[in-house]
Amino acid sequence: MWSWVLRRKNKRWLWLALCRRTRQIVAYALGCRGEATCWVLWQRIPTAYKSSLCYSDFWAAYAQVVPATQHDRSERRGKTNHIERYNNTMRQRVGRLVRQTLSFSKCDVMHEAAIKLFIHHYNQTKLPA
Repeated sequence: MWSWVLRRKNKRWLWLALCRRTRQIVAYALGCRGEATCWVLWQRIPTAYKSSLCYSDFWAAYAQVVPATQHDRSERRGKTNHIERYNNTMRQRVGRLVRQTLSFSKCDVMHEAAIKLFIHHYNQTKLPA
């Protein structure tokens, strides 16, 4: 998911890892759309999840980072529906992530803080009963 800081040309890409069973966000990375940010995301994923099967779209950076034996590029088979739904929820609830808006982040620190707070709150609502 992309957003921007200060100007629309200053795009920031939000990379997310979601547990399909609990629907919780287990890791995130904020940066460019390249392989370097994908590596940051992969490093932040907890060890318990790294041995699981990963579903993604057909973006080339995933193929470079995620081991081929664990990677299923299945955007058209519905395996990424949960993360797409989360992206929609996040855009609806965090004003600075809406594409056509007057509320936007003026610095990277506050942009990441708003995203972190939302992820933390979202994960707390998804705790198992």
